[in-house]
Amino acid sequence: MSVKLELYRVFKEVAEAGNISVAAKNLYISQSAVSQSIKQLETALQARLFSRSPRGVSLTGEGQLLYDYVRSALGLLATGEDKLSQAQQLMLGTLVIGASDTVTGQFLTPYLEAFHRLHPGIRLKIISGRSAKVLSLLRSGSVDIAFASTPAERERLEAWPCFSTHSVFVAGSGYGCDFDHVYTREEIAGFPLILLERKASSRGFLEQDFLRCGVTLTPEIELSSRSLLVTLAKIGLGVAGVTLEFVQDALHAGEIRLLKTDFTIPARSVEMCTLVDVAPTAAAGAFMEMVKTGAEKEIPHPEETGK
Repeated sequence: MSVKLELYRVFKEVAEAGNISVAAKNLYISQSAVSQSIKQLETALQARLFSRSPRGVSLTGEGQLLYDYVRSALGLLATGEDKLSQAQQLMLGTLVIGASDTVTGQFLTPYLEAFHRLHPGIRLKIISGRSAKVLSLLRSGSVDIAFASTPAERERLEAWPCFSTHSVFVAGSGYGCDFDHVYTREEIAGFPLILLERKASSRGFLEQDFLRCGVTLTPEIELSSRSLLVTLAKIGLGVAGVTLEFVQDALHAGEIRLLKTDFTIPARSVEMCTLVDVAPTAAAGAFMEMVKTGAEKEIPHPEETGK
C-alpha cells in the first residue's frame, strides 16, 4: 500500500491541532486542501481516522493507533534530516582513513590534528595497512580515503600525489663498511641485507629495480616493521634498505649512515586515493582539501634534509 508522505504530515497536524482550520493555518494551505488530504488518507487506508463535531475533530481508535506510529516515524525523519544537515556542516559524522602506520605518523598526523581542531564533532577512524590492503578497503567501501604508494591498478581510482619517497641503503655508524666508497648494485647485494617482507610494495619495487639490472636481492632478515629496519641496522646486523623520508631522525642522530651508490632507485609517490564513481562525504571532502592545499607542514623532501 502506497500513501504519500505529505498525507501523513497533514494527518499528524490535524490530530495535534484538533481542528481543520487551525491545521490549515499551521500548514499554510487551505481548509479544503486539508479536508481533501484526510479524505484521501482514509480512503487509501480504508479506515475512519477522525470523528467530526461542531468543536473540531478527534481521533478515532484506529486514528489514535495510526497517530502513534506516524508521530514516531515523522520524528525519526526530522531527526535524520537534522543529522544530515549537521554532517553536511561538519558538525558530526565519521571519517575513515586507510594508511600505513608510517604514513600516518610521518605525514598525516599534523593534518589529523588540524582537522580535529577545526571539526571536533567528526569522529576520525584510522585503519592501518600497507598499500594493497588500504586500496582494497577503499574499493570495498570500508574507508573513505586511502593513502598508498603509487597504485599499480588505477581503475576506479582518483589519486593526488602527496609526497615522494626514495629508497636508500643504510648501516649502523659502526658497521664494518667503507662509508666513503661508492657501491655498485652487485656490492650492495653482497651485504647481509635487512629488508621489509615480500608483501610490502616498497620491497617489491626495490627488487624489481635490481632485477632489471640483472641483480637479485637475497636478504638475511625480512621484517614487517619499518622501525625494526633501523633498529637492526643500528646494532650492526647488516645493511638495511629503507625509505629516506622515514629515517631522517636516525640519520640526524648519527645512529645510521647512508651508503653511497653509483645508482639511484626511481622515486615513488605516496598518493591520496578515492573512488572515481563515489562522491566523497562532506568530512572526506574537507580533509582532502586540507591535504591538497597543504594546510599543515609536510614532511621534508630529500633535498631539504641533511644527508
